[in-house]
Amino acid sequence: MRPSLNAPNKTFVRRIIRHYLKYDKENPFIFISAMLAFLGIAAGVMVLMIAMGIMNGTQKEFKKKLFVMNYPLTVLPVREDAVDDRLIERLSNAFPHLKFSPYYTTQVITKNEGAVQGSLLYGVDFSKESAINPIFKEASTKGSATTPFRVIIGDSLSYEMDAPIGNKVTLYFSEQQAIGFATMPLQKRFVVDGIFDSGLKAYDKAIMYTTLEAFERLLKRKPGVYDGLHIYTPKPLEEIKEIRKVLPDTVVIEGWWQQNGNFFSAMEMEKKALFLVLLLIILVASLNIISSLLMTVMSRRSEIALMRTLGATQKEIRMIFFKLGLAIGTAGIAAGTLLGLLGIWVLKTFDIISMPADVYGTSRLPVDLTFSDFGMIITGTAVIILLSSLYPARKAAQTDPLTVLRNE
Repeated sequence: MRPSLNAPNKTFVRRIIRHYLKYDKENPFIFISAMLAFLGIAAGVMVLMIAMGIMNGTQKEFKKKLFVMNYPLTVLPVREDAVDDRLIERLSNAFPHLKFSPYYTTQVITKNEGAVQGSLLYGVDFSKESAINPIFKEASTKGSATTPFRVIIGDSLSYEMDAPIGNKVTLYFSEQQAIGFATMPLQKRFVVDGIFDSGLKAYDKAIMYTTLEAFERLLKRKPGVYDGLHIYTPKPLEEIKEIRKVLPDTVVIEGWWQQNGNFFSAMEMEKKALFLVLLLIILVASLNIISSLLMTVMSRRSEIALMRTLGATQKEIRMIFFKLGLAIGTAGIAAGTLLGLLGIWVLKTFDIISMPADVYGTSRLPVDLTFSDFGMIITGTAVIILLSSLYPARKAAQTDPLTVLRNE
């Protein structure tokens, strides 16, 4: 019995939906079309989940590598003597929980056994650098040299130079030294005291570390005045604003994300473009929902007219076909989510796809689907399904029972 004149009979609506979801021998193409829509949506959701998981995992893997090699925060001088021990002491007093590593830097040419490679040489305090750089810390414990003229190099550079731990390499500096009546670039033999592996070949070939004392003795750098200051904090995005308030105008501070802004902007744009392109799979599947519902409306015109004459309202007819489209779409989303989670689990558990570690920083395919990405996928799919179900439902509600029964 109807509870009110305007309220739809939900029991009646549910029964008709279940009836229309069953296989109809007289109209098999309607069921096939509905199955294609279901499979298309499921495949679209699954592919979107896996693709977004791979994109997000790759982005996080690069961030993790670059976070270490580029340091969370870096203070750079505007004036030559702006970064000194007094500035470090001021920052240490204001932010006792932060870790600091001052450095010198210069470009050098590394030569050994006929191999030549341009590199960026950092002069650091080994104990302070080890506190903020786990890759450097691991490498610096491998050697036993006591001379200040020792270097920590990347494994790629060590391989090219044929310079394992204990061997020596020659470094050529841009500074000149007098040789008789002429000058030539300053050069010095350094002992390889450690080899690091950052996971990124470009960094392993281009970056080297030596002691502060080596810079001060070779390049006559003033002790206590540095080329920059590396700062470690687990929350650089939040801390940078507070640190900037304490710093004088003679220095600037940069975050690792600013030093690699173009790279991550390109990855984010690629991620968005991939999402939109793969969403087209679901859009195409939604066309099958529309065609399936319209075919159902056309083949069930006499039944719709009969239901109208027996008291069914336009609202109930509209609700039947709208919920029928939602049922197909929701089932597709649920199946696609399960398949997507299964695919992600398989990629994480089994080494199905291997990648060159020197290019991507990892030999295993990184997959990490975030809740925000999953929410975007479900929301986008749900909106497409809702819009796809509106027109067929409205078309079914507009069926004129008198016209249909007269023709029948």
